[in-house]
Amino acid sequence: MNALSPSVLSRPSVRPLNPCFSSGPCAKRPGWSVAALSGALVGRSHRSPEGRARLNDVIVRSRRVLGVPQDWRVGIVPASDTGAMEMALWSLLGERPVDVLAFESFSALWAQDITAQLALENTRVLSAEYGNLPDLAQVDWTHDVVLAWNGTTSGVRLPNGEAIPARHDGLVICDATSAAFAMDLPWDRLDVVTWSWQKALGGEAAHGMIALSPRAVARLESYKAPRALPKIFRMTSKGALIEGIFRGDTINTPSMLCVEDALDGLIWAESIGGLEALKARSAASLAVVTEWVEKTDWVEFLATDPAQRSSTAICLRIVAPWFLGLDAAAQGKALKAMLALLETEGVGFDLASYRDAPTGLRIWGGATVEAADVSALLPWLDWAFAQVAPQG
Repeated sequence: MNALSPSVLSRPSVRPLNPCFSSGPCAKRPGWSVAALSGALVGRSHRSPEGRARLNDVIVRSRRVLGVPQDWRVGIVPASDTGAMEMALWSLLGERPVDVLAFESFSALWAQDITAQLALENTRVLSAEYGNLPDLAQVDWTHDVVLAWNGTTSGVRLPNGEAIPARHDGLVICDATSAAFAMDLPWDRLDVVTWSWQKALGGEAAHGMIALSPRAVARLESYKAPRALPKIFRMTSKGALIEGIFRGDTINTPSMLCVEDALDGLIWAESIGGLEALKARSAASLAVVTEWVEKTDWVEFLATDPAQRSSTAICLRIVAPWFLGLDAAAQGKALKAMLALLETEGVGFDLASYRDAPTGLRIWGGATVEAADVSALLPWLDWAFAQVAPQG
């Protein structure tokens, strides 16, 4: 790897056309404008026939793009992916022992909720440090298993579904919020999958989605959780699934502006070739960053295994000796100064690592991001880092 040369001290000549690299809400699709929302049913009830039709269209198109099996239920739920996951955990867990994989901020949150809030005593937390996955060979698939497919705050993902037995006694509950619409999900090995509109298709926040396998539906209808469930978590009534949730009859009032925006993203996804095209766009951004990291001496991937590197939440750690020699507060101050330079130049926004993650960079590489914009960003990272590095 080559050290920074004096030439990078001058401002790069090429700027990203879209400098938005936030990991949620994420960049809008290429060519998006507010005009895309001109047909939104603002001022109309989501319970009207037209409102229900729009909501159901989101469900139908999401199923089609993601390849969700036809015998699964797909529904729109409150409170983004967090709401969808909490709905699953509170409604489904308790019948069996639970194994939960904790290897970054949100999967650690699910572990905390299961052990501290639900207080399920027969729970095993299989942990790993940032940059690694837990040992999947230790998972007991006769238990219910809770996992994140892609670590939004660590940049580590499951490489495939081979570790999950095709036949498993427990339910596999998968937080896929930064994997859906950018990676393959093994639907035949999962039972509950959640995601949000604000990630890979660049939708607006506050709305989540949940997909349930027939096994998950059977659990909901046969098992009464030994706890009170808030209204926004309830998917059954009198022991039967509330089917309307999975046709667009949402539990609470959704924003019809957000619904229109979600539809716009889904229509765009279908127009460019569906999931295969979305995956290719995300992979292209990861490839650009990989090439840059290989020739850059001050930064490395947080994910230690290349097969486990996320193509959406691309997390990097700073490894320059002078930076590693700083205490945590000084590292944070140096990173903040670096990112302030990028924001002042208007070339990169929201690039800091998640607050609980090791101090470093996080570049969103979902399908709505152009690989050319990522390529244009990287020389600016070199430039900004050189500005804050000690001189001499």
